Amino acid sequence: MLRNDQLDQWDREAFFHPSTHLAQHARGEAANRVIRTASGCHIEDRDGTKLLDAFAGLYCVNVGYGRPEIADAIAEQAKELAYYHAYVGHGTEASITLAHMVLERAPANMSKVYFGLGGSDANETNVKLVWYYNNILGRPEKKKIISRWRGYHGSGLMTGSLTGLELFHKKFDLPLAQVVHTEAPYYLRRPNKGMSEEAFVAHLVAELEALIEREGADTIAAFIGEPLMGTGGIVPPPAGYWPAIQAVLDKHDILLIADEVVTGFGRLGTMFGSDHYGMRPDLITIAKGLTSAYAPLSGSIVGEKMWKVLEQGTDENGPIGHGWTYSAHPIGAAAGVANLRLIDELNLVEAAGRVGGQFNAMLQDAVGGHAHVAEVRGEGMIAAVEFQKDVEAGDFFDPSEKVGPRVAAALLEQGVIGRAMPQGDILGFAPPFCLSESEAAEVAEKTAKAVKEVLG
Repeated sequence: MLRNDQLDQWDREAFFHPSTHLAQHARGEAANRVIRTASGCHIEDRDGTKLLDAFAGLYCVNVGYGRPEIADAIAEQAKELAYYHAYVGHGTEASITLAHMVLERAPANMSKVYFGLGGSDANETNVKLVWYYNNILGRPEKKKIISRWRGYHGSGLMTGSLTGLELFHKKFDLPLAQVVHTEAPYYLRRPNKGMSEEAFVAHLVAELEALIEREGADTIAAFIGEPLMGTGGIVPPPAGYWPAIQAVLDKHDILLIADEVVTGFGRLGTMFGSDHYGMRPDLITIAKGLTSAYAPLSGSIVGEKMWKVLEQGTDENGPIGHGWTYSAHPIGAAAGVANLRLIDELNLVEAAGRVGGQFNAMLQDAVGGHAHVAEVRGEGMIAAVEFQKDVEAGDFFDPSEKVGPRVAAALLEQGVIGRAMPQGDILGFAPPFCLSESEAAEVAEKTAKAVKEVLG
């Protein structure tokens, strides 16, 4: 195959890659990979290397690669109407249809959908709406947002502050003062190994109550959380966690923002994670699964209670002063409509739950008994394997040993993409929903080989 070596040079000279060691990349010390094509659960680079993508890009290519139904919808929309804005009541057939389809699938008592481009800007929108809401209600001091350590909510100024991972704070002067963090519902890392799940939930509730007491409930506007924590480690909540947290929020009149960028539209084997775990959100953040990443699009789903106050605000103050040039972009909306139709037609939510359950069981069988595997965990079509130096004692490897990245690299050598998650030795998986049983078995088998290669 002819190789365009100038492309490699341009990549290192001109392209600023996100989440990358910039100096190593620019000097040519770190490998780069130019992706050329993809189909189903596989991607292929310009050298012809074919990889099983067991992380669906970044948890986002849920329907799988190469779906002509979505590509054709994008092309047809681009030819008919490539762009028009959504300001002052303008819409397109695609954007209006998609808003209707989202609400048909959303949890009860949701009212409207505001469209953006990515999860970060959707959470920025959510924070602005929460602040606007409390100003309209005459509560100007009720503005702080409670997030959780290890949570991921974006990498903007406010959303990077909401994110509870050191990498997204270090040297960026984050988090901002309006954000406070509480403990993550991470049972493996509970403060006392003797705690039952029930005792751990009680501990988390007590920690949240103590934080609210310190800050003052009259200063706290909202609590944001992923139904299942994603980038912070792929951590399902302990049993009873969300109902217990919801009770605290209701008691103190604190809004709930459910960040469903990862879990929305089927990842857990249910359409939304909020319904899966019994959450009652006032705002829902959506993005990745909305279009399966075939085009950029995000959304903020606004609950009925909030919507009534937003209407009141515009009666009192005129049009709401919030919008993006590309809000409800018709090409993204067309991709969303085609994507949600495809999810229904192929019964992919059910497939995510069924094959995902099998995949989680296969991983458990493959590596769950290894001396350095502390936990295999997951729900639906998402899973993680966490490594410890001494499982019995609960001792973690020193970060300098880079165990998680080494296992991910060994897996990649076998042609399978898993993700080394930040702040821990954790190997993550979030395959496309079209993953077959044989592909799930391949990932599990090769994971076991990678673990053996690195850890014996």
